[in-house]
Amino acid sequence: MNEGLAAADDLPSAVAKPYPSAAAGWFMVVLLTIAYIFSFVDRYILGLLIEPIKAEFGLSDRSIGWLLSAFTLIYGFVGIFMGWLIDRGKRIWIVSVGVALWSIATVATGTAKNFGQLFAARMGVGVGEATLSPAAFSMIGDSFPTEKRGKPIAFYSSALPIGAGLASLLSGAIIAWTASGGTQSLPLFGDLSPWRFTLIIVGLPGLVFALFFLLMKEPARRPATAASDVISGSGFIDALKYIWRNRLLYLGFLLLIGTMTAIAYSQGFLAPTFERTWGWSPQKYAFANGVALLVIGPANMLIMGSISDWWTKKGVKDASLRLLYIGFLIMVPTASLPLFMPTAELAFAILCINTVGIGIVSAIGVTALLVITPAQVRGQIVAIYYLSISWFGSLGPIMVGELSSGVFGENNIRYAVATVPFLFGVIPLLMMPLTRRLYRAQMERLKGTTE
Repeated sequence: MNEGLAAADDLPSAVAKPYPSAAAGWFMVVLLTIAYIFSFVDRYILGLLIEPIKAEFGLSDRSIGWLLSAFTLIYGFVGIFMGWLIDRGKRIWIVSVGVALWSIATVATGTAKNFGQLFAARMGVGVGEATLSPAAFSMIGDSFPTEKRGKPIAFYSSALPIGAGLASLLSGAIIAWTASGGTQSLPLFGDLSPWRFTLIIVGLPGLVFALFFLLMKEPARRPATAASDVISGSGFIDALKYIWRNRLLYLGFLLLIGTMTAIAYSQGFLAPTFERTWGWSPQKYAFANGVALLVIGPANMLIMGSISDWWTKKGVKDASLRLLYIGFLIMVPTASLPLFMPTAELAFAILCINTVGIGIVSAIGVTALLVITPAQVRGQIVAIYYLSISWFGSLGPIMVGELSSGVFGENNIRYAVATVPFLFGVIPLLMMPLTRRLYRAQMERLKGTTE
């Protein structure tokens, strides 16, 4: 055991500082959540612009599948380095740089001249956004005790449906407005087609918002108190060794969350699916989707976070994992079934139930992860978590593109989208009993070490 850990173990009262006030902690959570909303708007909006991008560059669904995955392929990889940096560096400054970077990359997507530039710009968005969540969860973990983390983590995670909803409404409005008047002009950018104008408009505000984080004070890091038989250091190798010793637990756990990301990322094809299958315009789908996400998503996530905290206080040892299982069992069938419905309205109604399932898994995933993660490698393991679920999730749109272009035909894209949930959901479903048993056992070993 290194000297730092020994000191933390020997003198906990001298090293451990009190948690920040509730007001300070929640102020930080609100700003991080706004940043996450910005990030998800920039991330999500490309899926609503598929048809005009395909038309301008002459792309197939296969190419679009890879383009949608460009973000996730780099996002997780860069997140590994970010996890190491976040466990050591100034987290608020890292977030500020990340917000500025992904905003610039979103603007660059709107100025791309070919597929290569599009792909590179989307990778740039992934590099910037890789800074945010590892830093956010690290700071939230240092701001709230275990029994009070569910609600702030769920609040932060509510940025996903809020960001996706705002992206839908904003892109639908901008597309309708610009389409009615043809090209639009912006200073420094000149004349722009609707999809280019949309990306530039959503990317520019993030450059201003990035400055806010330079003025924030981040919470003090919590001391590491893990026993030497659980983990002996705070380096990246220590994090990997810890995961390897608990590989079956982490495999079952990550496959649960990875199924969610594969489904969610593959749903980037839903706008063209509704257009080709039922004749809904991108504007109509964007408006309906935006309203549904804003109405259902945040409330669902906050309720689940509150239930997680309540169950934990009541003594339900694996409360967060139980909620994950509930979300998974809702999410998988309701992601596939809508694609076989006779009308768009019925399909969309079932997808609203799917939003609930995805929201539960999104809101509770990191809460459940922190329960089995030692404090001194929290940032790095959260980064590994995002690497795993991002790379796993990137297979979702790639699979849709390959099945659409190579198997079902692009006019039958709905069958490609419907296949993804069952392809990815079978193994974690079969592993559920083993995952729960290992999860509960690891909770007992780590009791008192993740504060």
